[in-house]
Amino acid sequence: MKIFWFIPTHGDSRYLGTSRGARVADHAYFKQIAIAADNLGYEGVLIPTGQSCEDSWLVAASLIDATRRLKFLVALRPGLVAPTQSARMAATLDRLSGGRLLVNLVTGGDAGELAGDGQFLDHAERYAQAAEFIRIWREVMTRSHEGRPFDFDGEHLGVKGARLLFPPLQSPHPPVFFGGSSGPAHDLAAEQADTYLTWGEPPDEVARKIADVRARAAAHGRKLHYGIRLHVIVRETEDEAWRAATELVSQLDEATVAAAQARFASMDSVGQRRMAELHRGRFNRANVREGLEISPNLWAGVGLVRGGAGTALVGNPQQVAERIREYAALGLEHFILSGYPHLDEAHRFAELVFPLLPLQLRERLRGPAGELMAHGLVPKQLAAS
Repeated sequence: MKIFWFIPTHGDSRYLGTSRGARVADHAYFKQIAIAADNLGYEGVLIPTGQSCEDSWLVAASLIDATRRLKFLVALRPGLVAPTQSARMAATLDRLSGGRLLVNLVTGGDAGELAGDGQFLDHAERYAQAAEFIRIWREVMTRSHEGRPFDFDGEHLGVKGARLLFPPLQSPHPPVFFGGSSGPAHDLAAEQADTYLTWGEPPDEVARKIADVRARAAAHGRKLHYGIRLHVIVRETEDEAWRAATELVSQLDEATVAAAQARFASMDSVGQRRMAELHRGRFNRANVREGLEISPNLWAGVGLVRGGAGTALVGNPQQVAERIREYAALGLEHFILSGYPHLDEAHRFAELVFPLLPLQLRERLRGPAGELMAHGLVPKQLAAS
């Protein structure tokens, strides 16, 4: 089981939909979160991408020297940069970080944002372009270890004699993560990804998606790893956790929710549509669980105004750990989590839930844990369950 955290390069706050409680999301803050995640024993951090985010590659590069073990899951955006240039960037970051790079292939689903970046392909064409992009990227990276050039002539992209003179540290290339809910997305994952990611849907829905991708991968003679992207709201007691969820959306109003949902409805992302269908814009400030707790301890309230991953695990440490174990039983091993505000919740989740989960990286960390008492009495250690 590998637990990742999140660098909020699009901003951070104690409340959704308002500047109240907002934090300055600058490099110093990103560095604080990265150092905390590294020291606490998280496997890595996801660095998001998009017009609303700081550039993920520059942020990742800036955090190398601040961390020791932490891996960086960084976005590849087909169409924004040539696949060979992207391969050089990835190989450089992988070498400079000591082999700590993971890449996240992102096709995008917001027509307005895509047009702003000069991308005018429809949904099917974007996936066709992405398939050509990642094939070139993977081949150039793989062949770099032997110095062999690569030719490719596709519908959207082509290269002749492409080569990478300085190979990545990881062989054949840094692992490729990819998420998507449509048929073309599942095909792309099955053919070329190393890890398939899903957003946090109820376990039955996740099981169906994993089974479909697994079957498509088997048809290509491939086996993938699997992961999930979720928010978390964990407190000592269940009541405290739901009060925290209530507080998170306490500044929202119906107009803000309606405006966000209208924007999401304009996207052609199947995954975003599935997120919206989990809550359908329903919002009862007096009872945030009503209509939004879509599965035990799985809450769709974040997706009222946040695009992308819109669900959170809400509960006490035992409940949250149990839900994670349920997903793990489906074959998921990568859990990419976040919470508001991200620095505080990185500590809270690690302190409350890590001891209840089988985490190899956490077990490798050595050092004092807790305050020594009476000049030498060591605090009792909580065993994993």
